[in-house]
Amino acid sequence: MTDTNLTLVLHGKGDLRLEERPVLEPGYGEVQLQMRQVGICGSDVSIWVEGQHGGYALDGPLALGHEGSAVVIKLGPGVTSLQVGDRVAVEPATPCRLCSFCKGGRYNLCPHVKGLAMPGCDGHLTRTFVMAADFCHKVPDGVSDGEAAMAEPMAVSVQATNRGGVKMGDNIFICGAGPIGLLCMLTCRARGVNSVCISDIDERRLAFAKELGADHVINVRGKSPQDIAQEVEDSIGDKPNVTLECSGAPPSLSTAVFATRSGGVVVLVGMGATTKELPTAEASFRELDIRGTFRYANCFQPALKLMASGQVNVKPLMTHQFKLEEAVRAFETAKRGEGIKILINCEKPRNSTKREHAMNPSEALPL
Repeated sequence: MTDTNLTLVLHGKGDLRLEERPVLEPGYGEVQLQMRQVGICGSDVSIWVEGQHGGYALDGPLALGHEGSAVVIKLGPGVTSLQVGDRVAVEPATPCRLCSFCKGGRYNLCPHVKGLAMPGCDGHLTRTFVMAADFCHKVPDGVSDGEAAMAEPMAVSVQATNRGGVKMGDNIFICGAGPIGLLCMLTCRARGVNSVCISDIDERRLAFAKELGADHVINVRGKSPQDIAQEVEDSIGDKPNVTLECSGAPPSLSTAVFATRSGGVVVLVGMGATTKELPTAEASFRELDIRGTFRYANCFQPALKLMASGQVNVKPLMTHQFKLEEAVRAFETAKRGEGIKILINCEKPRNSTKREHAMNPSEALPL
């Protein structure tokens, strides 16, 4: 274990620094982790660039990162579920475990939850990290560290499809072909849906979605919600019964409402503006269910099993890798919209001069 703890810390809007922090010891029920791979999420970029995200505002120095894989290097008192050397995917939030939401199994709604990389709770873009043992999920054999880091966004897609009640034979419309939209598409495929149509304003991402298995892709740039809805229906041959709005763009919410079949479900997956216009009359007289989704509850193990079984292949989404020492450059790459999922290797270098590289979407990463 290294004596220093290199960490990526946001000190203010646009002020991202690498600095040394103390190595923390695990307390009761906690484990000390050596972080392996950590993905950059759009929310990380947003809070770096804007100083806020989804109603959360930066209020002091904050270590970023909440999509991580790690190996257990030390056990705190009372830990029996893990052993030193276990590879884990880190579920980046700790609820109180005592409130009615926690006891009812919807711990993601806990009002006392501490979410990593959100104001007041540091994230895990660091060499070593301390985490509650019961929120560290063992990684199955055959799942790489890079794939294990993808368990967090995969869990988002599992939760979203659960909330939408996605089932075999459904027709699905997904707004947004970013990482979450693409993972939702792959998760829907694993559930045996009939057809998936995905939209975006970026032709490159739409082409990539088509490569990954989308039945239909639609570029929505400059089009009205009603026109997009008609194009979705024409493409599928029917209105979708479930729409997953993954972009967070305000116009997409209207599009989702107009596009979805009467009696269907719209799931709000993307987190954009805190206030959005909604065509309530359209939603009401066609009895649409509009459902929110927040993080995930009991979704990490299903996500890991989907990857371990081969039902969902996340490797093509892992397009860039950087070392922790190059984390600022990694964020700049993410800000430019390059690639799909950018990963940061947090391990201490082992006399290697290899720098970051970009790969073709079809390449598998040996992470």
